[in-house]
Amino acid sequence: MPPHWQALTVLTAARTSMGFQFQSIASVSPDLVTQLGLSYADLGTLIGLYFLPGLALALPGGMLGHRFGDKRVVICGLLLMFAGGLITALAWDFPSLAAGRLLSGVGGVLLNVLMAKMMTDWFAGRGEIVLAMAVFVNSFPIGMGLATISLGTLASAVGWSASLAATAAAALVALLLLGTYKQHPNDGAGVVAREKISNREARLVCLAGIIWGLFNGAISVMFGFAPIFLVGEGHSAAQAGLLAGIAIWLSAVSVQIGGFLGQAWSRPTTLMAIGALGWAAGLAVLAAGAGFSGAALIGSGLLMGLPVGVIMAMPARVLRPESRAVGMGLFYTCLYLGHSLMPAAAGWLRDVTGSAAPPLLITSLLVAGMLPLYALFQVAQRRAAAPAA
Repeated sequence: MPPHWQALTVLTAARTSMGFQFQSIASVSPDLVTQLGLSYADLGTLIGLYFLPGLALALPGGMLGHRFGDKRVVICGLLLMFAGGLITALAWDFPSLAAGRLLSGVGGVLLNVLMAKMMTDWFAGRGEIVLAMAVFVNSFPIGMGLATISLGTLASAVGWSASLAATAAAALVALLLLGTYKQHPNDGAGVVAREKISNREARLVCLAGIIWGLFNGAISVMFGFAPIFLVGEGHSAAQAGLLAGIAIWLSAVSVQIGGFLGQAWSRPTTLMAIGALGWAAGLAVLAAGAGFSGAALIGSGLLMGLPVGVIMAMPARVLRPESRAVGMGLFYTCLYLGHSLMPAAAGWLRDVTGSAAPPLLITSLLVAGMLPLYALFQVAQRRAAAPAA
């Protein structure tokens, strides 16, 4: 197997542990609400806390990889995920859960930023980059799907603590997998000089990051609050969990389909339009209820993953090799802004309105807003390239 495909295989498998750990709180949320007396705002805050450290650490994380080596920093991230998983498993109230969640999130930030940079190193300039990025990003919803179908059942059998402890075990397995990864020449270990990123690169990569932040924040809101909404519509907790699990797995399938289409079809704007508008429509129908909630959730899963490879390939279109660590740090800083704040805001809106529909409806509008932002990115990229041409 060529080295870039070997890197894709190892990093994708290891990154699954992050999606598994992220979704763990939502998967055991009924037990946490009833046994620990958490409010829905508490629940939304715990979901968002996982990526909150990214606001402060995404950019420094990229610089740490440049100074100490990408692989070494990722190993540290997995160790922090392991420690945070153990703390949440032993937690007894909201503050202790929040402490473990934050520690896990610090590890997840280092893992996410550096692995994305590592993938960009291996596939920048290759025709397979959209497909490769789709496969790589798919590890997160696959991890979420594994958590959705397993952790709730495990919590019912032996308690929610065992489910959260399983996320620590997953981090250890990922650490073993990472031992087989061979470093890229642009790994950066031992480099002292700071990277420089141009103003043009910074503007474009931040715009791409805003789109990615809206995308991931919407995922957190949909899979964090759709099960509660479905229960309110008359579904049992088991039915709601099953529908959410099906939607997550379908989203993973749609990410892969989008990757293949992106490579063979070469129409990224069309993929973005179908994915963003179709997902937004599904969320709006879900919020409306009227007996179509389950179908709307499944339909959203079928469409939402189509533009993922396109979005993840955007930084490679504007970043030079020497600016990738800092650039990916900026990209993920914008991601974490949406990923951490949108679930907390949705939980607050759920408590204020007494309904899960308004958060889903607002999220629908934000998802639709990804399309004009992508158009703006293309226009800005063309204008920036014109003088050079």
